[in-house]
Amino acid sequence: MPTRRQLITAGLAWPIASAFAADGADVVALLREGGVVIAFRHALAPGTFDPPGFKLGECGTQRNLSDEGRAQARRIGDWFKARSLKPAQVRSSPWCRCMDTAALAFGTATPWPALGSPRGASEGTNAESLSALRAALAAARPGRFEAWVTHMFVLADLVATNTSSGEGLVLRADGSGAPKVLARLSIA
Repeated sequence: MPTRRQLITAGLAWPIASAFAADGADVVALLREGGVVIAFRHALAPGTFDPPGFKLGECGTQRNLSDEGRAQARRIGDWFKARSLKPAQVRSSPWCRCMDTAALAFGTATPWPALGSPRGASEGTNAESLSALRAALAAARPGRFEAWVTHMFVLADLVATNTSSGEGLVLRADGSGAPKVLARLSIA
């Protein structure tokens, strides 16, 4: 049986979460209420995977945002500014395309290895990262929200759904601590 990553790499989309908001007004209400995280897949960075021998912290060795990806990240930031929404904290995968998306959208970000790409990491490391993400989501408090910028595979592993470049998922932990997708946000 193929793994989630193999299915996604093959272009097979995950089913969309059954309960999600249909428009930006719902996203705004959820963010204002707080107790949620909006987790974005990084903006458009054409290609797949990083080149062999890439190094974190050396953007020239990684797959990076295109001009359209940089514009997309700025539009995400403009959407938040136009609605006077400011995350309590912005965390990002340490990969350059994620850090750049976060910086262009929100001004700054704290690198967080738990949001890093699981490609090439051990299963134990991936499990630890998912556990850290679930714990942070469960710790989200009413009246505030965080913004996370990460990779398609991280979001797929966390909530079993596929995302487009620059798409955000509003997440909340349910009563058992499991992450649930409450809304999707795509900025054209």
